[in-house]
Amino acid sequence: MIHDDDKERFVQALLGWFSVNMRDLPWRRDYTPYRVWVSEIMLQQTQMERGVTYFNRWMGRFPDVAAVARAAENDVLKAWEGLGYYSRARNLHRAARLIMQEHGGVFPCRYEDIRALPGVGDYTAGAIASIAFQQDAVAVDANVERVFSRLFDIDTPIKEKENAAFVRHTAQSLLPRGKARLFNQALMELGALVCGKKARCPLCPVQQWCEAFRLGIVQERPVLTARKSIVPIEVATGFLVHQGRIFIQKRPEMGVWAGFWEFPGGCIEQGETAEEAVRREFMEETEFDVVPREKIAVVRHGYTTYRATLHCYLLELRGGSDVPVLHAATESRWVRFAELDGYTLPAGHRKLVDMMAGSLQWQWLQGG
Repeated sequence: MIHDDDKERFVQALLGWFSVNMRDLPWRRDYTPYRVWVSEIMLQQTQMERGVTYFNRWMGRFPDVAAVARAAENDVLKAWEGLGYYSRARNLHRAARLIMQEHGGVFPCRYEDIRALPGVGDYTAGAIASIAFQQDAVAVDANVERVFSRLFDIDTPIKEKENAAFVRHTAQSLLPRGKARLFNQALMELGALVCGKKARCPLCPVQQWCEAFRLGIVQERPVLTARKSIVPIEVATGFLVHQGRIFIQKRPEMGVWAGFWEFPGGCIEQGETAEEAVRREFMEETEFDVVPREKIAVVRHGYTTYRATLHCYLLELRGGSDVPVLHAATESRWVRFAELDGYTLPAGHRKLVDMMAGSLQWQWLQGG
């Protein structure tokens, strides 16, 4: 437990540890508001190593807010492809345009204005305000919640409203004035490197204040709410090839993967084979009568609460027109296999393309 007369010692121990153990991350080399903002949005739901790769690539493509604002949404989504949770990219794009229009291209520094940007919540606003502008704001992410749940032995679900309020209030009471940039990053770094899901207590610089460690129940904290069960689904899709080109269609602007390009397909219904499903889906979505030539791949991909198994076929038109009648998609194209790299695809479909690029069947996809 951290008593009032221990607060300064606690902070000194934490910051001393951070000064030695902080990771060399690209956004820590230059704390501009834009770089901090992009890193915080990108690291939501993204592992650090992957985030570093995408951050460097993003900065090469969009070096400042103006570059993001000028870009078409499809270009922004393409740069984001593979990170998932694409609403983050759309919100970055919307926020960049808002900054250009309402703030003259200058990233806002007031917490309230930062919080008002699309896609920015309490944590992200606090992180930007403290790390980029060195304001005395707290930034509580999952790492900080885990650290505090152990320090103070919080024995009810950490996401409960009263616990969230306690963590924010306590973090604010510990925050050393003028050092929020270091303090917030140190807490998050501690949660990432030492006080992770599998705690490394012997390495902890604040172990002496940890109530869960004193009680021997570190691995029982934090208490989590029950996770939603993963729902398995079976999906049939395919590469419809005609005159050396593959058919793709664009999803509606609302809903899952809004505005992405895809290969038609859908869930396999009860009592239906994958071949029957892919024929039905193409007929329902495009009115194409297709013939499965062969099954070429099975790919598994997880998203939100689903675990999808994609059964992919090489398909031919049985006959008739090669002009689709679209019932849900907004646009369609016949493209060469190599051109698919220029389109933003759902992650499962991108896996199919990458798999086929290294296979023998790709020559047939090229019309050979």
